[in-house]
Amino acid sequence: MGLRERKKERTRRTIRTEAMRLFREQGYAETTVEQIAEAAEVSPSTFFRYFPSKERLALTDDMDPLVIQAIAEQPAELSPLRAFMRATIDVFRALDPEDLAFEQQRMALIYSVPELRSVIAQETERNVDLIARLVADRVCRSADELEVRAFAGALIGAAMTAFDPTPGVGLDMDKLERIVDFLEAGMKL
Repeated sequence: MGLRERKKERTRRTIRTEAMRLFREQGYAETTVEQIAEAAEVSPSTFFRYFPSKERLALTDDMDPLVIQAIAEQPAELSPLRAFMRATIDVFRALDPEDLAFEQQRMALIYSVPELRSVIAQETERNVDLIARLVADRVCRSADELEVRAFAGALIGAAMTAFDPTPGVGLDMDKLERIVDFLEAGMKL
């Protein structure tokens, strides 16, 4: 990255970090965009250049591009389930402790704030579309096929159970591996 891109990323990160700090200290609903901008030492208009709203700031998932890249790098002989699991584990294990803590706090916030929880259905739909495209590319099928979309929906739904919203816990890698084993075994109970 060039100097300009690094500066933009630093500003974006500062805005998100300060927002999370304020959400923890004051609560999500009580924190305003103006307070976030002030804490990040930017103007409200700068805030809006990076995030269209306070809600989008909290919901923006920086892990998506990393997981997408990691899935693409998985060996072709891995099943889509194994590729997804290994990519997710690789990405989360490679995060530095500060980024991992931020992601855990972000997810805990989403699950604990009613205004954000109500958007989880939209985010789930977006994730199903994303996974369907990735899986379709991997198995040379269309992302619109019923089986591909059902697979993506099952994977996203099952993966959500690997997240523990307890502060400091987050994504449980052991649970994720158990979930993949369960799905691969045909979800036999």
